[in-house]
Amino acid sequence: MTGPEIADRPALGAYVYPWDVVGDPGFGERLLGIGADRAVVAAAYHTVRALTPKHPEHKVVTAAHSAVYYRPDPDVWRDSMLQPAEADWAPASFSAAAAGLGSAGLKVFAWVVLAHNQRLGTLHPEVCVTNAYGDRYPWALCISAPAVRQYSAMLAAEIAGQPDVDGMELESCGWYGFDHLHAHDKTSGVTLPPAAKEVLSWCFCGACQAEYAAAGIDAAELRQAARGALDAGFAGEEETGHAYGFGAAVRAVRDRVADRYRAEVVGAVRRVAPELPVLLHTHPDRLRVGANPGAEPADLFEANLGAVLNCWGPLDDALALVSSVARQAPASAAIAASLLAVGGMGGRTADLAVDARALLAAGATEIRLYHAGLAGPTDLDALAENRI
Repeated sequence: MTGPEIADRPALGAYVYPWDVVGDPGFGERLLGIGADRAVVAAAYHTVRALTPKHPEHKVVTAAHSAVYYRPDPDVWRDSMLQPAEADWAPASFSAAAAGLGSAGLKVFAWVVLAHNQRLGTLHPEVCVTNAYGDRYPWALCISAPAVRQYSAMLAAEIAGQPDVDGMELESCGWYGFDHLHAHDKTSGVTLPPAAKEVLSWCFCGACQAEYAAAGIDAAELRQAARGALDAGFAGEEETGHAYGFGAAVRAVRDRVADRYRAEVVGAVRRVAPELPVLLHTHPDRLRVGANPGAEPADLFEANLGAVLNCWGPLDDALALVSSVARQAPASAAIAASLLAVGGMGGRTADLAVDARALLAAGATEIRLYHAGLAGPTDLDALAENRI
């Protein structure tokens, strides 16, 4: 597969928070001014502190916990152990933002964060990813836990049914692990080798231990081996145990759990909105965990899902990533390349149009800009002057 001709106008989306839009009557026009035809608006999002440099009423928004930005239906959630919390700092702001942006002539895609939820992980530690030492990761809901699977499917389905939604992007729709950009993070004192970092994200919650047992893996032996590997890594020594010998079997279990989780979430969306475009924030390396968890591109495309690929790093790496996914895609597949459009966060704003065209030639069919609400006047001027 090859990308569209450079002369064609690709779909161009910009990420926004709902509080960027509500109360700013000129926001939609600014998006149109940078060439965007769609806005990807956070409907369920994690904790964040954000600048709003162009907003006429406020400049700093502190989202105190993971929350949703529409009004959940209490009847839907009555029997669910895990409950979404509506954001009291921006109530129903997704709904208002979606209506306003739609009226301005923009398509609205709901941006939904699933397995990354510090609030629910803190309230319900039993459904968090739990490492071999028993340390829980409250930011990372374990996708093998039945309550997490139910919550994620219900959340995605409820958002898919909201008014003014033209599409959906699912973030952290898969395994989350140890790595987490966190306030005052103090985790860089020891540099673990990649294999040990993988082991640090293996989960030993009750649900995962049951998955290991069903696959014929002795969970107690696996935990002991994992701790041996990690002890060696933290001591700066070479691993002498046999945790890595379990690697293939553990990966097979985790792949099966991730595939089931994704299928349940997407299936719930399809039952509500069968024709709604759905894209996953993902990476073709199945070992990836976090906001863009790994998945086989062919599996996504077979399920009629699109892919959003993080292209924030060096352009050569981004081109290789996009082309590797595009080679597996049918002609109708959506492959969105996400570019960092904020200079203060490291974005190459002056080069965005050139980089975008290169990614389109490599096989991307759409471009995403992160992040229109965080972008200052210099960034927005650069985007307007160098429209993609």
